[in-house]
Amino acid sequence: MRLKREIIDAGGATLSQRERIIEVLMASSEPMSVDDIARHLEMDPSESREIYEHLEHVARTVRAKYGKTLLMEPPQCRKCGYVFRDLRKPRKPSRCPSCGSEWISPPRFIIR
Repeated sequence: MRLKREIIDAGGATLSQRERIIEVLMASSEPMSVDDIARHLEMDPSESREIYEHLEHVARTVRAKYGKTLLMEPPQCRKCGYVFRDLRKPRKPSRCPSCGSEWISPPRFIIR
């Protein structure tokens, strides 16, 4: 059974994890990686896969509810500079298709 994590904001309303992600990204002046988001939400870094899943829904929510866009700075190989522009879903690739390196910078996100 999966428990839904919730916190209470200053106004007394309960915020879902997705709402908390939206708040963090809207308050940020710089793009944030999933690890940065997890740190701000005081989550275990091993739950990064869950954050990637939430980001797909966050993109739809911010467009419909706030008229804003979730932007993704694509991951990039730190060895050869290859940029992963054609990702269908937000994720950190495991290897570079160009040089085979595993030294990949993660995607970073911001809401504008």
